[in-house]
Amino acid sequence: MYQQFYNFTALPFALAPDPHFMYMSENHKEGLAHLLYGIEHGGGFSALTGEVGTGKTTLCYFLLEHLSDDIDIALVFNPKLNTLELLASICDELQITYDKNQLSLKSLIDNLNTHLLASHAKGKQTVLIIDESQNLSLDVLEQIRLLTNLETTKTKLLQIILVGQPELNQLLKKPELRQLNQRITARYHLSPLSYLETKQYINHRLVSSGGAIDIFTPAAIKRIFKLSRGIPRLINIICDKALLGAYSTGIHPITTKIVNQAAREVHISPDYSIRDFLLGQGGGVILLLILALIPYYFFAYQSHKKHDIAPVSLNKPKPPQSHLKKDNISLSKNPDISANLLEHIEIPTLFDSPFTLKHQPLQTKISQLAKIWGKDIPNNSGCKGVETSGLQCLFDKTSWENLIALNRPAIMEFSISKSEKRYALLSGLKEGQPIFQLSDGSYFSFKEVLAHWNGYYLMLWKTPILDGKTLFPGESSRGVFWVRKQLSLIPNHALSTIYSASFDHEVKAEIKRFQKQKNLQADGIVGEKTFIHLQNINPDDLSPKLKFIK
Repeated sequence: MYQQFYNFTALPFALAPDPHFMYMSENHKEGLAHLLYGIEHGGGFSALTGEVGTGKTTLCYFLLEHLSDDIDIALVFNPKLNTLELLASICDELQITYDKNQLSLKSLIDNLNTHLLASHAKGKQTVLIIDESQNLSLDVLEQIRLLTNLETTKTKLLQIILVGQPELNQLLKKPELRQLNQRITARYHLSPLSYLETKQYINHRLVSSGGAIDIFTPAAIKRIFKLSRGIPRLINIICDKALLGAYSTGIHPITTKIVNQAAREVHISPDYSIRDFLLGQGGGVILLLILALIPYYFFAYQSHKKHDIAPVSLNKPKPPQSHLKKDNISLSKNPDISANLLEHIEIPTLFDSPFTLKHQPLQTKISQLAKIWGKDIPNNSGCKGVETSGLQCLFDKTSWENLIALNRPAIMEFSISKSEKRYALLSGLKEGQPIFQLSDGSYFSFKEVLAHWNGYYLMLWKTPILDGKTLFPGESSRGVFWVRKQLSLIPNHALSTIYSASFDHEVKAEIKRFQKQKNLQADGIVGEKTFIHLQNINPDDLSPKLKFIK
């Protein structure tokens, strides 16, 4: 009813998992990275946990849209099944035929194994996602563990993602499940949003639906955060009810009084725990919403299987070549990375030699990358240690051209085989080919090494503002003033003034034009990669850059 009143093109706080409204907080990005890591590395098991309403299922649907077409997906939303029913559900999802009149564990597993082997021969992966996994029985979990025994000599045929509430972690700690727990190679707990992220989440959904970000007063947003405790589902429920209340009373902008009234109407109080609401008085509301969304989920999943949803560039990496040509390696301990050519070296020697890409944990490489920025962090601290030093981690998947365009040293991940990964620190380019810095400070450049890159990278960057890591159209802040100043350095820019802190339509248009030029998603929102490219405009920017050697 309020959509036309606020000039929304869509309801901004609907509970349907519409990818158009997906807000990727730092936790969501890291959770997605863990799931992608588990799938790409074929580790068998991944686990995603989080409190009720934190967006676990939505993140899984977002993941589905960004997987390549040669990954088959089986989704199980009803975990309260016995072992036979679960196997039958998996076969149904993968369209595996079986005799329904003579069901047995052996026949279902045999049919599943035959299908997985045939898919593997075609170069396909198969991923099973089980939602609400905390409700699985011990017997069913043990059978799921046994499914990961379906494998070739080099890789698992089935990769499984367990999604559930925090009780899943307690369940996995049971002695009976220690074998399964030890097989989980990637796990992540999805936390609620912070206050700043809650503000950005609300602004993102308002802007994505064509609205303005001044609909809620700053005090109202703070109250929403306190009432919802940063749970996206509760934020949606409160905001939707508040918009309806403001529409019915004609009040604008929305104040804390309206937010409090909206919270009372849906039985949300700061004295209530989230679980009290979702499992108590508000449980009926959530149940009705879930039942209403089942057709949407079904449609979204069918659309995914038909490949109607256009994914972003997260293509499946090319398999490593087994017969690569010899090439020259440039190796030098000279800080200017001069070109001292070595003898021809074969690819196996390159990746196995202790002087080249020997295996080192990713955390160690992150510490080496931090040193380039003049920061010393413990070798095992990873991105958590980076954040304490004032820097940020950017983990993404992209093309070689887009990585070079960011012009920052980066850790690149290489696939030696299905199960073996190596990490190398990209520090520059020589005649268009990568130059990698080794742990002892020496460098080498090798043309054929790119054939093993799977597209993933990790880069460090430093936000130039104190207003957060994302700027949205419609807001006013010191960060917007910085953006205007950077855009003014572009020849023939269309800004009428740079002395303003307002993210108006003029700035949004310039950002979208800039993003198109840099091959970024042209959404008009200033995020991590847009920030980095804007920093690169200024020749006086002190961030470490790639070294280009002639």
